[in-house]
Amino acid sequence: MNKERRRGQKKSMSGVAMKDKLACNSTMLILRYETAPRYHSQAPVSGGAGGSSFNQLLGIKGAAQETNKWKIRLQLTKPVTWPPLIWGVVCGAAASGNFNWTLEDVAKSIACMLMSGPFLTGYTQTINDYYDREIDAINEPYRPIPSGAISENEVITQIWVLLLGGLGLAGLLDVWAGHDFPVVFYLALGGSLLSYIYSAPPLKLKQNGWIGNFALGASYISLPWWAGQALFGTLTPDIIVLTLLYSIAGLGIAIVNDFKSIEGDRALGLQSLPVAFGAETAKWICVGAIDITQLSVAGYLLEAGKPYYALALVGLIIPQVVFQFQYFLKDPVKYDVKYQASAQPFLVLGLLVTALATSH
Repeated sequence: MNKERRRGQKKSMSGVAMKDKLACNSTMLILRYETAPRYHSQAPVSGGAGGSSFNQLLGIKGAAQETNKWKIRLQLTKPVTWPPLIWGVVCGAAASGNFNWTLEDVAKSIACMLMSGPFLTGYTQTINDYYDREIDAINEPYRPIPSGAISENEVITQIWVLLLGGLGLAGLLDVWAGHDFPVVFYLALGGSLLSYIYSAPPLKLKQNGWIGNFALGASYISLPWWAGQALFGTLTPDIIVLTLLYSIAGLGIAIVNDFKSIEGDRALGLQSLPVAFGAETAKWICVGAIDITQLSVAGYLLEAGKPYYALALVGLIIPQVVFQFQYFLKDPVKYDVKYQASAQPFLVLGLLVTALATSH
């Protein structure tokens, strides 16, 4: 009986581990609202009448049960994950060197943000919930799909509406920008395919720590940057390489959120880096990916004759390293909220510094 109880507890923790991955890894701006014992996964945070309506609208844990279908649809898109995509568009527009504070350019950028955030990120989050519905039915039965608050057919309809809406908006942006080749459309199409294979079998990239986390990093750093830059200028090979390099830092950010779910990932056979290498090794891989990537970008800027931008980027890396030693490297589970809240704003500003450097 005790063995069965422990097995059931493992399943419960593993389900939350999978559900938290996409919503939390995907944003550099989200703070966690809970703490956990050292290197252990957590039990689910229950939803229901005692939950928060605000959390429900943002699509995060502790959400209140809702009957309004439109609020449920919004919850599935997880609005809390939209800001990084919006920031990526800002960086791309800045990197183009052609953005002007005119009504037309502002309208274009807002349309690109709508495509990247509500439509295509909303599609990504909804499809992830759809493919996790069986696990949720066991471990988080209060979530919209397993609770029956929204039917599977309605979810499928939402997936298609968001996907086609995002692709349609991408095509319109190409027309608006006067592109001979629909580069924004193909970026949106490629990103949508990546989102699908991240969540859906048989590939289900999120099962692999290296590939899944890099896919997240590229989706939330490179793709919106490329879209913003292509909309206002030319997407060049050197920018593609530079942003993909920066996506390695995104991989490191994604690893930060893997430590809480070690036991659950191990039980499900998911090869997150803390599972594959152990927590002690994985935490150094994590900070190494973040720091070495940014230092490499600073070196690139220095070599490109942008010493002041390189110096500014180094100045933004230093506090990140300080916070890594102060919080994350001491205990990546206990201090993940403090670390992300303290360090990641400097990384986000570093992205903008890099974008401005490449625009000159």
